[in-house]
Amino acid sequence: MKPTTLRPLMVGAFLSAGCGHAPDSGRSPATAPMFASVQLGSCTNLAADGELTVHAYAAGVQIYRWSGASWVFVAPRATLYADAGRRAVIGHHYAGPTWESVSGSTVVGAVAERCTPNSNSIPWLLLNAASSTGPGVFKGVTQIQRLNTVGGLAPSTAGATIGDIVEVPYTAEYFFYGRE
Repeated sequence: MKPTTLRPLMVGAFLSAGCGHAPDSGRSPATAPMFASVQLGSCTNLAADGELTVHAYAAGVQIYRWSGASWVFVAPRATLYADAGRRAVIGHHYAGPTWESVSGSTVVGAVAERCTPNSNSIPWLLLNAASSTGPGVFKGVTQIQRLNTVGGLAPSTAGATIGDIVEVPYTAEYFFYGRE
């Protein structure tokens, strides 16, 4: 197994969650998938640059507001977990888009690339970090991938009145990259 640098407060959560690494593929750390689930398929435009530092599983909602003509995206709201079984909360995701760790750090992203491998779910994204602050696991994050999305699309039916709000459940995996 290839050793990985994880931020100190995340090591216990990742070890207890049983997160592992794929065998070394011989590629450079910037391009080698460190977790077996980092598979881009046809979405090669979402390749990240840097070292994978955190892998989180998200469960939450995508919030939309009815404008009178269409549903407009407002913000996400999700809990981030260290494992797919949702046993260890490691942070939260909300408007910005912002990810905030329980260890006190935040990262705000800006969408750089999109890909829609499944028309029934929100797009996969590559985001560049606009800011990364505070001590903790998100300190120094430079890029974020949102992959393996399920759900979260705006409703296909009109709202009843302007300003109606709807929360659509979604899940996703977030991969955070940085440079040492």
